[in-house]
Amino acid sequence: MAPSGDGTWFDAERGKRVAAALLAWYDKHHRDLPWRIPPRDLAAGSRTDPYRVWLSEIMLQQTTVEAVKPYFLTFIERWPTVSDLAAADSDDIMKAWAGLGYYSRARNLKTCAEVIENVHDGAFPNTETGLLALPGIGPYTAAAIAAIAFDRPAAVVDGNVERVFTRLAAIATPLPKAKSEIKDLVALAVPLNRPGDFAQATMDLGATICTPRRPKCLMCPVRDECLALRQGDPEHYPVKAAKAEKPLRRGAAFVAIHDGAIFLRKREAKGLLGGMAEVPSTGWTSRTDGELVPGAAPFAAKWENSGSISHVFTHFALELTVFRAEIERKPVENGGWWTPLEDIHTQALPTVMKKAIEAAIPGSTKARAKEKSR
Repeated sequence: MAPSGDGTWFDAERGKRVAAALLAWYDKHHRDLPWRIPPRDLAAGSRTDPYRVWLSEIMLQQTTVEAVKPYFLTFIERWPTVSDLAAADSDDIMKAWAGLGYYSRARNLKTCAEVIENVHDGAFPNTETGLLALPGIGPYTAAAIAAIAFDRPAAVVDGNVERVFTRLAAIATPLPKAKSEIKDLVALAVPLNRPGDFAQATMDLGATICTPRRPKCLMCPVRDECLALRQGDPEHYPVKAAKAEKPLRRGAAFVAIHDGAIFLRKREAKGLLGGMAEVPSTGWTSRTDGELVPGAAPFAAKWENSGSISHVFTHFALELTVFRAEIERKPVENGGWWTPLEDIHTQALPTVMKKAIEAAIPGSTKARAKEKSR
């Protein structure tokens, strides 16, 4: 078959060869991850816990493996089962999630756990269709749980898998338009036996060998099946559509200090950073700016400008002017609370708020983060 990027290069027969090669490679070179059952243990009869698969996959969305590991271990230690998580206090979940980003995921974790506990008697549905009906679970996560936890022959496609298969078939269609084309090709390769290992093998290949830059093609177990390598330019793939420039929003944040404590309050349950703790800030959103002056503070004080911080969200960038004030007499709390600086790491503070506190009190959050990691 002549090499071409029109989809004819990759067929079911080539898919079988890719699957066999990937599984043989995975048996020897799989990553040891805290949520994963190694293939040798699966072969010996161990079973994958769908709770651990679900929890890890939700955490891994838009986040790196290394960043997720300590959070995953914390959650498993505090809430070993989905029933434990369903019974947990929402604020405790948000505090444990703080710093991992994309906080709607944490809210959905609680809601989904409650549905599994109360509607499904604590057991995860074992099909993609059943999993898709759960809150916060989309097509990718449903496929991943179905394949890894229940041995369903589902086509699991994350960013690593996209990269591997766009290179194998030299798919010229830009992402995200190419997603359905990629999923069709993955479906051709998914083996009826060991579909979960196949999914994880492809992810591992993309993470360790078929990397975005300088892929280690000489070490790749499927290099003989790779059309991009034959064409001589694997790094050209995946082709991505040009990104639109993110709008810049502005606002102000107010760090009030009284007797070694910082004033915090809780954000509205819905919307960006919903349910998280914050130092008071003005009403910025992804679409509008907030006020930038000390007069917008929640109470009168001698507010001093402590500079500004920047933070990038998925759809916009934010610049916050940070004001600081030493409060001699504690004002009316207006629904907030005072947290000692040494306990700041126990609060459900998103990264953007930690940046604001750090700007007002240099070294504070960094020192506490080091203490927390010990």
